[in-house]
Amino acid sequence: MIFSTLGRYFFTRYIVTAFWFLLGVSSIIMLADFSETTRKLSGLTDYSVVGALAMTLMRLPLILQQTIPTLSLFIGMTVLIALNRRYELVVTRAAGISVWQFMFPFIVGSFLLGLFTILVINPVGAWGQRESVSMEADWRQSSNRAKVSKFVPWIRQISDDEDVIIGAKSYKDQGAELIDVVVFHFDKGGAVTMRQDARTAKLENGYWLLTDVLENRPGEIPARKVTEQVRTNLKQEYLQESVSQPENVAFLDLSRKIEISRSFGISTKALETQFHSLLSLPILLVAMTLIAATVSLKFSRFAQSRSMILGGIVSGFVLYVVSVLVKAFGSSGAIPPFVAVWIPVIVATAVGATILLHQEDG
Repeated sequence: MIFSTLGRYFFTRYIVTAFWFLLGVSSIIMLADFSETTRKLSGLTDYSVVGALAMTLMRLPLILQQTIPTLSLFIGMTVLIALNRRYELVVTRAAGISVWQFMFPFIVGSFLLGLFTILVINPVGAWGQRESVSMEADWRQSSNRAKVSKFVPWIRQISDDEDVIIGAKSYKDQGAELIDVVVFHFDKGGAVTMRQDARTAKLENGYWLLTDVLENRPGEIPARKVTEQVRTNLKQEYLQESVSQPENVAFLDLSRKIEISRSFGISTKALETQFHSLLSLPILLVAMTLIAATVSLKFSRFAQSRSMILGGIVSGFVLYVVSVLVKAFGSSGAIPPFVAVWIPVIVATAVGATILLHQEDG
């Protein structure tokens, strides 16, 4: 069917509709995110409209990726309802073509949309998110007005004679440089021996290099130092894995990240869940398309009520919410990541196919 004239026509209609949906949603995301970026960062010294626009463009793919499952539902409903209202599906059925034959181009289109998302949008979005975080950290550092970011790294390192905890308000270079740093030193008995507040902390070979340091020791006058060193056995590779967020890792790099994290003894549940979530995305979009078909194919001929269309939207939304919720359980380790991600997708696909079989084949 996909190689026939009719199949190519349906496939083209789906791709064109998907393009306009992606363009429209991207414009809305750009407007909303640019306004939010301007509101939060306009008071910083290095802020500029061009820079804020660039930051918004870099964040756009990752935000757009999160809307793809819901968009695929609306794309499928829009194109099928449009074909029904123009009686093109009626003629197709009259020609003896079954629902499974003329739905195949739409299924292929949704599957390719999923592949495009994980192979193009996701890598670009992961890179853009890292760059935007680094740009924001630079702006805040130069303005000396750093605020708590969405993700605050806390690092604990234990050596022979002391226990050190390092916290920061933001970071750059995937955790190799921390900004607005506080360092707590503990003795073997758990008592605080010193607190160091520094403007930055950069990971060097075997030590942290602190700059603009204020040292506080119990019973002593605080002392200001230009630089100070804190010994560490941490490696930069370990630090990158411990502070990296799964959403900021490209799909093609997730397997390598999982192996590296395991070698360092870091939990990989969140990374595994993200990997299976992206891997299952094409099948999830197919499920969304089947759900769209269950409420759209007979819309024109039988004048079904708007409640039927609303039911399809609600069903797709519930599927998406359940997927996100179960994904959270998988990331926390409460449910195995493979089970958490794939079960809702398989169930949704089976339910959509079953409803279509009941409607079309009795």
